[in-house]
Amino acid sequence: MIKSELTQALSDYRGISYRAAERIVNEIFDGMFEELAGGGRIEIRGFGSFTNRHYDTYQGRNPKTGEIITVRPKKIAFFKVGKELRESLAQSTDTEPPAPTNVRSEEGS
Repeated sequence: MIKSELTQALSDYRGISYRAAERIVNEIFDGMFEELAGGGRIEIRGFGSFTNRHYDTYQGRNPKTGEIITVRPKKIAFFKVGKELRESLAQSTDTEPPAPTNVRSEEGS
């Protein structure tokens, strides 16, 4: 699901205009961004949590040239799946996943 699909689902579910749903979704995401940018943590029970992971400077390689480079320190948002979601996904592996819809058939190639 992409952001516009989430917005449309909220609009349909609550019977509100797409623009109103878009404002709600944007407010939620903006709040999440601000919390993470400020070094905070977000926890959505049953779904998962978002935290920042800090990486110090390290030596890496340019994959194109193989040259050794210094990678600057950075923070990256990290998502940890919640127990309920993890268990739900594990149970859903018993069923066959749906076929991709964007793959061309061999006949049409």
